[in-house]
Amino acid sequence: MEYFRIIKAKTTEESIQRQLTPRNLDDISTEIFNLDEPSEKEANIGGIWGEFTLRRHEIKGGIRFSLIECPNALCWTITTGYPPDPEAIIIHLTINRLEISTEFIEEITDFLDDICVNLKHLFQQKMIKKV
Repeated sequence: MEYFRIIKAKTTEESIQRQLTPRNLDDISTEIFNLDEPSEKEANIGGIWGEFTLRRHEIKGGIRFSLIECPNALCWTITTGYPPDPEAIIIHLTINRLEISTEFIEEITDFLDDICVNLKHLFQQKMIKKV
């Protein structure tokens, strides 16, 4: 299954890659948190779904985060510069299931909504500082 969110905020691939790391997880989401000192590419995190290793990869357009031990292979990308809206930030979350419970759908939706609020605040704040 896959889910999308579009944030109407202008940024660059480089800015996404520079600002969104496990070390500043609290800028990305309030739904997940570091359990110990993270590195630039990996962190032990906790959240509504339990404890996982969060891994970060730089990709074309931005970054990909994945929960390594997650039985649903949950991962999400945060990118810009490409369709469906090259002038916005795109969040694309996937899991390896065709059907899931209503509760899990609501948790994913809440997680994505939380990321949207935080990224919108983060990148609009950065744009205000540049003016």
